[in-house]
Amino acid sequence: MQPQSGDNGPTDIDLIMMQRAIDLARRAAVSGEVPIAAVIYDGEHCLAEGWNLRETNHDASAHAEIVAIRNAGQQLGEWRLNGLSMAVTLEPCPMCAGALVNARLKRLVYGADDPKAGACRTLYEIPTDERLNHRLDVIGGVLADDCVSLLRDFFAARRS
Repeated sequence: MQPQSGDNGPTDIDLIMMQRAIDLARRAAVSGEVPIAAVIYDGEHCLAEGWNLRETNHDASAHAEIVAIRNAGQQLGEWRLNGLSMAVTLEPCPMCAGALVNARLKRLVYGADDPKAGACRTLYEIPTDERLNHRLDVIGGVLADDCVSLLRDFFAARRS
């Protein structure tokens, strides 16, 4: 799958951060969580990260993106994440896409499209909706094959 974006493709730093997210997603899978992870970064500096903790925390809102946003806010002492980028292994759902807009992130780089809940390109386009007060640059399909394989292998193992 080829990356898709408005103007620019992923940078070398985006690829490094996506690989970090993939590594974190593997860690989530080992702990029994669906292998989705997110990294928030500013240039080459990784500010915060998170992976799914829904099962661990018994919390429906503990998606990787929300966990990473919370961690970034704690690091900065600020809820506004102006100028920062996020790399996440799966296209964010409506809840997470809304949180990205509300947190004022500058860019979203994601791996696999989500045909069931994708809210950035597949079913909805929340981060780029001009009716909202903030918009993000979105680059999808980055290292998508690796991200899809991780999810496919996780669910195949669960079924067997």
